[in-house]
Amino acid sequence: MSTSSPRVTKRSLQSLLLKRFGMAAGTYALVLLLLWVAAFNDLLSGSLSGALACSALVVVSQLAFLLLFRSGLNLRFRDPSLTEAQVLVGLALHTFLLAQLDSARGTLLLFYVVILMFGVFQLRPGVFARCAAFAFFSFASLNLWEGYHMRLAEPGLALLQNCTLSVALIWQSLFASYVQALRQRMRQRRYALQAHQDTLRGMMRQLEDLVATDELTGLFNRRHFLRLALRELETLGGGRQHGLALIDLDHFKRINDVHGHAAGDRVLQTFAAVARACLRDGDVLARYGGEEFVLFLPNTDADQFTTCCERLREAFACAEPVGVQVDNLSLSAGMTLIGEGDDLDEALQRADQALYRAKRGGRNRCDAAWEGAGA
Repeated sequence: MSTSSPRVTKRSLQSLLLKRFGMAAGTYALVLLLLWVAAFNDLLSGSLSGALACSALVVVSQLAFLLLFRSGLNLRFRDPSLTEAQVLVGLALHTFLLAQLDSARGTLLLFYVVILMFGVFQLRPGVFARCAAFAFFSFASLNLWEGYHMRLAEPGLALLQNCTLSVALIWQSLFASYVQALRQRMRQRRYALQAHQDTLRGMMRQLEDLVATDELTGLFNRRHFLRLALRELETLGGGRQHGLALIDLDHFKRINDVHGHAAGDRVLQTFAAVARACLRDGDVLARYGGEEFVLFLPNTDADQFTTCCERLREAFACAEPVGVQVDNLSLSAGMTLIGEGDDLDEALQRADQALYRAKRGGRNRCDAAWEGAGA
């Protein structure tokens, strides 16, 4: 993964946080609108200066949060959403707003609950309860302050409002705790599901390897080779050629008869190890069946392909299987080239005919189909 991935994640997070902030700012705007509706209907407890001060504080606080989000400074905090800070500021501003109202105070009391709703899905239960307690004691302190200064017109109504708010906040705290517990369970289930999916992907890769690989030699099997070769031929452009060779280990039946099948298996494994050392990363070698192998070299020519097959033949002739005394190891190879528009089956037939000539010519040699065609 490149370094752009974290940047995309941060950009997506900031976009989401700005949308949430926009919702909060819109809520502030609605509450201020209600405040000025109350002001124009003579429902303020004081002069218009208090309403103006409340409006100014709301604008300044929201501009400060907007600056934090736009500058990215919020990402330095443990909670980049700054939910707790926004909720506490909102509760404090709402308490100050209620202080400007008189008989209309109970009408806007529900906005304590609205403000806390922004923290239901984000704040931990303990933090949410702390914010709810701050809301209750802020409103209760407002009533106590006015009662102390003999400005509380209806103490019974104020007591009822405090009790109603406390019930609503307690219920909301319990609901927030339930939501967070539910989210935690869903998160755990998601992690468990991801772990199961990773396990299944690993098992699928193992199954794909088993389906594509010869168990004895670790090379590709015939089916997977044909699939790879056909895919390469489909993308073959003009002027390019691929090399195709059928390779047969000489006198392999004699090795099995004299030394046993375990020795024969070791010889096959030795050839696979030698071939891996001789070939490039992009070259494809597969076990075609029994002691026969097929070699596919992308983007090559006659000289390069011949050199590769000869190098493989000489390396195998010098190989010594571990734990087995087998003399005179050798192989025969039939080579052909595939161009644009060639059929894979026809190319395999040409390579097979070249292999037959190599064996008839004495084995331990590489014969080419283009040489037979020119003869």
